[in-house]
Amino acid sequence: MNILFLTHSFNSLAQRLFIELTRCGHDVSLEFDISDSITEQTVELYRPDLVIAPFLKRAIPETVWRSVPCFVVHPGIIGDRGPSALDWALMHGYREWGVTVLQANSEMDAGDIWAYETFSMRFASKSSLYRHEVTEAAVNAVLTAVDRFLSGTYQPIPLAKACQQLGNNHGRQHMPIRQMDRAIVWQQDGTHTVLKKIFAADGFPGVLDSLYGAHFYLFDAWAEAALHADKPGAVIAQRQGAICRATVDGAVWIGHLKRKSDAEPTLKLPATVALNEYMADVPVIPPESLSTSDERNDATYRDIWFEQSNQVGFLHFVFYNGAMSSSQCERLREAYVMASQSEVRVIVLMGGPDFWSNGIHLNLIEYAASPADESWRNINAMNDLVRAIITNTRQLTLAALQGNAGAGGVFLSLAADRIYARKSVILNPHYKSMGNLYGSEYWTYLLPKRVGKKKASELTDNRLPIDAADAQQIGLIDGCFELNHADFRKKIEQIAQQLAASTDYAHLLASKQQRRERDEREKPLDSYRAEELQQMQLNFYGFDPSYHVARYHFVFRIPHAWTPLYLARHRQRCKREPSE
Repeated sequence: MNILFLTHSFNSLAQRLFIELTRCGHDVSLEFDISDSITEQTVELYRPDLVIAPFLKRAIPETVWRSVPCFVVHPGIIGDRGPSALDWALMHGYREWGVTVLQANSEMDAGDIWAYETFSMRFASKSSLYRHEVTEAAVNAVLTAVDRFLSGTYQPIPLAKACQQLGNNHGRQHMPIRQMDRAIVWQQDGTHTVLKKIFAADGFPGVLDSLYGAHFYLFDAWAEAALHADKPGAVIAQRQGAICRATVDGAVWIGHLKRKSDAEPTLKLPATVALNEYMADVPVIPPESLSTSDERNDATYRDIWFEQSNQVGFLHFVFYNGAMSSSQCERLREAYVMASQSEVRVIVLMGGPDFWSNGIHLNLIEYAASPADESWRNINAMNDLVRAIITNTRQLTLAALQGNAGAGGVFLSLAADRIYARKSVILNPHYKSMGNLYGSEYWTYLLPKRVGKKKASELTDNRLPIDAADAQQIGLIDGCFELNHADFRKKIEQIAQQLAASTDYAHLLASKQQRRERDEREKPLDSYRAEELQQMQLNFYGFDPSYHVARYHFVFRIPHAWTPLYLARHRQRCKREPSE
């Protein structure tokens, strides 16, 4: 079946559905929702059997939904209508939520229902829920809806009938959530309420608030169990880019801010960077000065920490949106080197639950006085980290991908001796979509070793995502498990502990040392790095500004003006560019 994706962006949900439906044997092509005329032209070119809209911000034009069935993926339970669906669910504290696949008609979110799934709500950020619970529910619902559509016999349920069957247990129509609905009242809101409001706005648009006489949007909130102060709302501490603010019953950490400006676009930045001129008198509290308890209940903020269990060390790095700044790369390398000097036999690189890594920090690069210089510093810091892992022959290193990885983050994982991932993880092992960026992180050494030269070229040139199952099949990773986060971590610990206690450990380590020596004789790591950086220098400092333009569009969320041909397969075949 020919399926057209009509979407605002190729986000994590769209990527996952793209992979799942392609695996089912469907021909899937994609067009960004740029204008009604382009959507109409796309339908005329591709002649899809079905249109699926996994992520839209506008209504599908009537000329399209009347000519071809259009399935809209709505992140809400049956009867939920209007924007801000997940935002309102978090604000109201619902314990259960869902995803509905409905057919587009003349009324937004009011079409006949083809499938729906429900899930239990975690107390977590909107973006985290979207990447996990919403995505899993959406995949199940879409696959069910497509199967029902293919049957030719299924009759979708009208919305009114479905709501009648559910009685009072269905959604409601609501208005867009406003900043006044999210506003934090520091003099009365407790820690839980502050977290809830920031969670419900995380990713976009953030919670508008005032700091030091200026207006900022707040993102990336963490609970704090130990710190407190008498003045709610006051900034009482800073750590690793985040600020800690007092609440009426404790405190919260806020990792990122975005200054409000009506005059020019602004960037989402680490809080201490955004507030740089005000941070001189705010005490720095390193995580090491806190409780030494081994219990990890997330009751504080830290972006890097190390745990040891028997002869296994677990190195966690939780970076917002998976972006790794120069300083974070440097600190992570220092943490890895310290771990390698300990007596552990196995080091497990855990990343974070939402992202493993997405490579260099584009927002901080854009913010720098010289983006080219900061790009150079950032990629070299990434390279130093990757080199430390590759050249560590004292231990075995495992990469445990709990969340998605992209660009340099994928190649960082390849530096490990073994790589495991949750089955739902999406990998984007390429750079070219960022203005034809060449990339580094020793990928020209690591990737062909894993998959061969031909497949390495395909992965980097095609610029398409793959999931963990496909990654295992081609040898990019060593295994994947269909497990939730908690069970995945247990499985990884079991694998690591067994490896550390294995009677073959000495042989495995000796083999690793021999391979590294042989590889170094054949072609030194310095040569791979020099060749890659020669290309990167052209990207950063050369005459072609493509990387800088693409980065600017990415960090400021400039709407797409066209759909790349590697996604718009219908245009590849017809050789026709979109036209208004």
